[in-house]
Amino acid sequence: MGHPVLRTRARKLERADLRNADIQRLIDDMIDTMVEYHGVGLAAPQVHEDVRVFVAVLDGHQEGEAEGEPVVIVNPEITPAAGTESIEGWEGCLSIPDIRGRVLRAREITLRGLDRRGERIERQLQDFPARVAQHETDHLDGILFFDRMRSFESLTFLDEYSRYWAKD
Repeated sequence: MGHPVLRTRARKLERADLRNADIQRLIDDMIDTMVEYHGVGLAAPQVHEDVRVFVAVLDGHQEGEAEGEPVVIVNPEITPAAGTESIEGWEGCLSIPDIRGRVLRAREITLRGLDRRGERIERQLQDFPARVAQHETDHLDGILFFDRMRSFESLTFLDEYSRYWAKD
């Protein structure tokens, strides 16, 4: 937190950009970084790159525990499902280590974008995977989870979250 790229809208990538070895290496490095730091998602601005790319585990995990293969989403677009409710849930961020807070998000979304080969993808997500996709897409717009909190009353250090709130 504090690096200007985290507060800047990232630039869109063209399909042709995805053939660039540097972009593919960035994606591989992002996956490695996310796994190394036990994250469930990581956006390019978090590693100081201003491109609209995020990696995340969107299948086969429970809240906060990544299991499954990371997916790559380029130029994501999110649409809340018609009539979906918004729910408040706990979030953390690799850019704001050891802090948690409750954030209001759409419970169910449609996520559209490109994969790392430039193929169109569309995923219906709900609950924690939907939260992860919304959180990472916010990073591409220069938004941190603090900005989405309705109140800072739930803001807590990870140790206190684990002790008092993790079952919440």
